[in-house]
Amino acid sequence: MMLSILLTAGYALMGAGIGAGLVAIGAGLGIGKIGASAMEGMARQPEAAGKLQSGMLIIAALIEVIALFGVVACFLLAVNTDIVDKL
Repeated sequence: MMLSILLTAGYALMGAGIGAGLVAIGAGLGIGKIGASAMEGMARQPEAAGKLQSGMLIIAALIEVIALFGVVACFLLAVNTDIVDKL
């Protein structure tokens, strides 16, 4: 019984850590792709730099919000009180 509780808590912590890592990697890749595409667009059409930059910042903020949501979900998984109370 105690072993299964410890394994469940360990799996929850491991899942939370892996999930948070994947969220951070995904957000970094997404923002990097946006930045690269915006820089390429600005190089091709310098007169559209203002529109590209504002659109890039809005999309980057949305990606950060999604990443924050994922990290909060992983944090809630890591501090699951049902598992900790059983110990």
